[in-house]
Amino acid sequence: MINENEKHVLHKAIGALLQSKISESYELILDQACGGCQQIPLFSSSDKSRSVELCKVDILVLKQKQISVIIEIEESGINPTKICGKFLTSALASYYIHATKPNRSIPMANSVLFVQIVDLGSLPEKSEKRKQFINIEESIRKILPIPGSHIDKYNLLCTESSALKKNEADLLRPILDHLR
Repeated sequence: MINENEKHVLHKAIGALLQSKISESYELILDQACGGCQQIPLFSSSDKSRSVELCKVDILVLKQKQISVIIEIEESGINPTKICGKFLTSALASYYIHATKPNRSIPMANSVLFVQIVDLGSLPEKSEKRKQFINIEESIRKILPIPGSHIDKYNLLCTESSALKKNEADLLRPILDHLR
């Protein structure tokens, strides 16, 4: 059985990293696994209901009260369907609505960056997953922008929680570049 302190190690580390590096000019929203205190549901409509809720994501960065960056972190069970499925459900969404403010929908900006961070720590040494992830990233980038979606930029980044400090610049670069 997994010790509670061992759960979501990469989620927590990335949440802490972003809290220390994202300027106060932006609003950073973290789910519970990343050190926040809420879930982050995305909807296809500004009217909050279960019928239009598409997914929950790990992190949002708001710029000028609009969703500018969506971050999803995959620590286990990483496969193409999971990666592509989370991307597509997010691409179909248009709003974030918090449970405590159901009448306040936050829209996507005109240009949204979707970042997926995958943990390589649990993969076998000779795994082909890294090459597979590069191919998935290239394939998703080829279809962007998707008509009707605000997501027009995509990065799939690979790291290990033990190497996060070493990979910090590579993880932050696409996010900070997009927010400029």
